[in-house]
Amino acid sequence: MSKKRFLNVVILLVFIVSATACGLNFGLHGQDTLKRAKEEGVVTIGFANEKPYAYKDETGKVTGEAVEVARSVFKRMGINEIEPVLVDFGSLIPGLKSGRFDVITAGMYITPTRCKEVVFADPEYKIGEAIAVKKGNPKNLHSYKDIAANPKVKVAVMKGAVEVSYLQKSGVKENQIIIVPDQPSAISALESGRVDTITMTGPSLRAMMESTGAQDIEEVKDFKQPIVDEKSVLGYGAAAFRKEDKQFRDAFSRELAEMKKSGALLNVLEPFGFTEENLPDKKAEELCKP
Repeated sequence: MSKKRFLNVVILLVFIVSATACGLNFGLHGQDTLKRAKEEGVVTIGFANEKPYAYKDETGKVTGEAVEVARSVFKRMGINEIEPVLVDFGSLIPGLKSGRFDVITAGMYITPTRCKEVVFADPEYKIGEAIAVKKGNPKNLHSYKDIAANPKVKVAVMKGAVEVSYLQKSGVKENQIIIVPDQPSAISALESGRVDTITMTGPSLRAMMESTGAQDIEEVKDFKQPIVDEKSVLGYGAAAFRKEDKQFRDAFSRELAEMKKSGALLNVLEPFGFTEENLPDKKAEELCKP
C-alpha cells in the first residue's frame, strides 16, 4: 500500500470513529435519560427563583408548585430524588438543551415559540395574569392597554417571561418595559419608584407580596385579562424536556394524568394558592399549535 493511500485510509477511519462516537453521544443523550434516571433514582431539574412555582424556602429546600408536582410524578415513576439547579428564568431552556439539567420544573408556560425548542409534558395548571401598583393606583392602571396608553408608565417584567410578549402585543412600547432578573427585583423596582407597575401571574404576584411583606404596593383587583391574537391569555404551565427525550415526557404525562384523575394533583397544588378552577383543560399538543 502506498504511503498516500495509507494516509487516506487512516483519515477515513478517524472520521468514521469520530462520527460514530458523536452519533452514540447524541443517541445516549436523548434515549437513555429516562433509563438512567430510573436506574440511578435521581433526576436533575432546572428551576428559577419564582414563587409559587419553584423556589428555595427558609430552610434551603427547593419547593413550589412545579417542583412538588414533579417530585410526586417522579416518585410514581420510581425516581425518588431530585437534584435542583438554580438559573435565571431566561437561562432555563438553554440550560436544558445544553444538558445542564434533565427537566425544567419552573411552571413554564407552554407557547408555540417554546415548543420549537423543547417538548412539554401536559399542563399542570392554568392561570391568568396580574399587575401590582403603588397603593392607591396613582396611574389608574387596570389593563395592559392602560399601560400602553401612557408612554410615561414603566412596567417591570422578569427576563424570559411570557408577559413581555403579551405587553408588546398589547401595544406597550419597548422603552416602557424594564427587564429584571427575578421576581424580588420586580418588587424592588416598584417599591423604589423605578417602575410604575409590575406584572406576572396571579399566584406569583400574591406569593411575592406576602413573602416580601411590601406595605406600599397592592394588586389591582379589577385587572382585565389581556386579549392577544384574538385569544384570552390563560397560561398553562408544564414541565419541559429536551426534544430527544419524548419518551421521558410521555411517561411523565401519563403519571400526571393519573394524578389529576385521582385528585392527587389538586392536593399538591392547593398549598401554593391554586384551586380546582386552576386545573388544566387542555393538552400540550393543542397549546403548541400557532
